[in-house]
Amino acid sequence: MSKKDNKNSPDYSSHGLMWKLLRKHISPSQLIGFSLASLVGLTIVILAVQFHQDVKPLFNDEDSFLRKDYLIITREVSTASTVLQGNNDFATSDIEDIEAQPWCRKVGRFSSNDYSVEATISVSGQGMRTMMFFESLPDEYLDVTDRDWKFDPDNPKIPIIISRDYLTLYNFGFAPSQGLPQASELAVSKAVNLQFTIRGNGRAQTFEGILIGFSSRLNTIIVPEDFMKWSNEEFGSGAERNPSRLIVEVNSPGDERIGKYFADQGYQVAGDKMNQSKAQGFLNIIVSIVIIVGVIISVLAFFILMLSIYLLLQKNTKKLQDLLVLGYSPNQVSRTYIMMVVGINFVVMIVAVILMLLMRAYYMPMLKAMDVNGGKIWLSLIVAVVIMSLISLGNILAIKRKVKELWIQSS
Repeated sequence: MSKKDNKNSPDYSSHGLMWKLLRKHISPSQLIGFSLASLVGLTIVILAVQFHQDVKPLFNDEDSFLRKDYLIITREVSTASTVLQGNNDFATSDIEDIEAQPWCRKVGRFSSNDYSVEATISVSGQGMRTMMFFESLPDEYLDVTDRDWKFDPDNPKIPIIISRDYLTLYNFGFAPSQGLPQASELAVSKAVNLQFTIRGNGRAQTFEGILIGFSSRLNTIIVPEDFMKWSNEEFGSGAERNPSRLIVEVNSPGDERIGKYFADQGYQVAGDKMNQSKAQGFLNIIVSIVIIVGVIISVLAFFILMLSIYLLLQKNTKKLQDLLVLGYSPNQVSRTYIMMVVGINFVVMIVAVILMLLMRAYYMPMLKAMDVNGGKIWLSLIVAVVIMSLISLGNILAIKRKVKELWIQSS
């Protein structure tokens, strides 16, 4: 009898015979072991992918507390530069080199006053006087916005933004030691009267100050750029000076090349921003490790299933060869095994997606407490479909190859 597809053989007959063979020799423990291993592996992978999607806004959204990093850098002040009064400014070539780095989005220059500033700070008739300094930055680097953030020479009031750390030092350091009341940001903005006396070029002029707000990003005293330019021309030399501080916006906070570059160049980063900038890098590493573990488990599950299928085929070798000799095609013989494998993989995929959604429902309230609404789930679903499709395709090809070998042996 020909070994080509027997069109006269009823399809249901071969299907029924195959199911009888499967029910007689199938090992439930083997299939359960494969299903559990595959379920664990796939669940780990898609949960890691979904978690990464959900926490990405923490690093990418402009309003997130882990938004893109702004690193404030200076040159390291060494003993030699102190003794020899060396220049610690950034030249144009230095700035261009930083801008050329792959992790750098843009660089902002701090401008400083070229004259002396004396500040008078008074609250309810009591005041203090101190020497002060000003710095300015392009508005795009500021984390405080206000319509009064401008300077008009015809109405000379100086708007300033100060570091929130200064208020913290007052509330929890200076005020308790002096028996003074603590103050909120709003109270300070309304109650404090500021006056600045600027001296330079043989001139002196007093300006009223306006406290616009408190910055969490900048640990300094910021004035508008237009005021800095005007005041340096009026009271200073008016000459362009290289900045002594830079603010660098980086687009890959976890990039280890950032810290290495700054160390090689002898640059220092203000505060602990380099430690914070590693957060996304650690997240990516952890997610990658979890995904790799999940993939390894999925691959092992694939081989467990293949071993189970091969054992089934081996047990039924004689019966399968008899069916092939009787005229059943390799496709007819392998179809039932393929249906079983695809069915198991489909059920595993559905259960894995359900488990992922349940686990996501558990951690999402914690993310929402940080004003993070999470990401879309379509990527996780695509990953689940792709992985199980590849596993199923591998199973199908292996089953067909094994049945074809039996068909050749029976010739």
